[in-house]
Amino acid sequence: MTAQTADHPPGRNWNPDSWRDRPIQQAPVYPDAAQLARAEERLRSYPPLVFAGEARRLRAALAHAAEGRAFILQGGDCAESFADFTANRIRDTFRVLLQMAVVLTFGAGLPVVKIGRMAGQFAKPRSADAEMQDGETLPSYRGDIVNGSEFTSAARVPDPGRMEFAYFQSASTLNLLRAFASGGYADLHEVHRWNLGFVERSPLAERYRDLAARIDETLSFMTACGMTSATTRDLRETDFYVSHEALLLPYEQALTRVDSTSGDWYACSAHFLWIGDRTRQLDGAHVEFMRGVGNPIGLKVGPTMQPDELIRLCDILNPANEAGRLTLVSRMGANRVRESLAPLIRAVQREGRRVAWLCDPMHGNTIATSSKVKTRSFDAILGEVRGFFDAHTAEGSWAGGVHVEMTGQDVTECVGGAHRLTEADLGARYETFCDPRLNAEQSLELAFLIAEELKARRPSATAAASG
Repeated sequence: MTAQTADHPPGRNWNPDSWRDRPIQQAPVYPDAAQLARAEERLRSYPPLVFAGEARRLRAALAHAAEGRAFILQGGDCAESFADFTANRIRDTFRVLLQMAVVLTFGAGLPVVKIGRMAGQFAKPRSADAEMQDGETLPSYRGDIVNGSEFTSAARVPDPGRMEFAYFQSASTLNLLRAFASGGYADLHEVHRWNLGFVERSPLAERYRDLAARIDETLSFMTACGMTSATTRDLRETDFYVSHEALLLPYEQALTRVDSTSGDWYACSAHFLWIGDRTRQLDGAHVEFMRGVGNPIGLKVGPTMQPDELIRLCDILNPANEAGRLTLVSRMGANRVRESLAPLIRAVQREGRRVAWLCDPMHGNTIATSSKVKTRSFDAILGEVRGFFDAHTAEGSWAGGVHVEMTGQDVTECVGGAHRLTEADLGARYETFCDPRLNAEQSLELAFLIAEELKARRPSATAAASG
């Protein structure tokens, strides 16, 4: 890859800084423009975090999902933290994602594309530019890549030096994830044994034993046929990709490179980037930046999205209508997902847009407890997933995957689940700086329940995908 100063515009009237002439939302105001410019210049000199070839492989896998031949699992922290950066936390989240993927593979009867919200998910959009505590008003916390979470004037000043810290932490995370994915930790037999342990611990063990037994039988059959971890790469290694919301555009531009093989521009901060529901303006800076990079990209689709607006965004972000380029991430809320999503699916179907659809059942289901603590209900999360499947089945579309905020830790941030966490339990381990996450047990439980849905819907889903 070459530095971003090369002259290879990927699209009409586009270059990596053309977003700077557009209106922008959710952008921090840095008090020292010269300091920001120096930080961007240093980032431009650093190696890319990911490579164009990796992004192209993911794009091909997502094309299969768009065509009903794969299922997508995207998950990880709401926002990564500099302070919570440990090998054990990375390992635990990776492990739970692997466990979920195995369960979903057997439920869907299809390959599962695994994408972590990891190695770069440091920036968060906020509903307000400022927040008040005890009568004092300060700028909002926008993620560790921008400012600090501590409620002090000094911590809340946007600091461009944090972008470099985020870069190096992302590089370390990626190094460890690549080692886990290819070094034996992802061995399918080990992952299955972990799931058996979860099943035995669960209050719903009897419900999950059938699926676990079928996985066991399949692995035993494969071993009898000579397909073991020693002889088959796909049993001991896995493909794993990373993603984050492309919110902080100075950081994204500084890590944009020209691929020496294709001559196309790629955002090299992650394999997959998405545009949030708050930054999807047709003439906005984020849409302008994302239309020019060759990565597979996502677009959050909330309840205010109109069918005509969605089609125009599809035209801007995927003008060649290539499968795998654009993934639409629905985030509606359990109570309105069916009615809000159906007209959008119909518009996409009618216009022949080749996209993958993901369900984000987290962001539309955030509530405040009586003590004003943010939480999410496991039942509402599952309800939105089921509504997402219902809407796609009714419209003859393929429900391509799920996008969840979760962690491998035993936090107590979402209520419900098999262990029946209540509002009174939230104080035990409520650790998030932003939004509540599913813990390890809740994440696996969700995977088993989704697998049941996929298994039940498989005949009609397969017919819809091939029809």
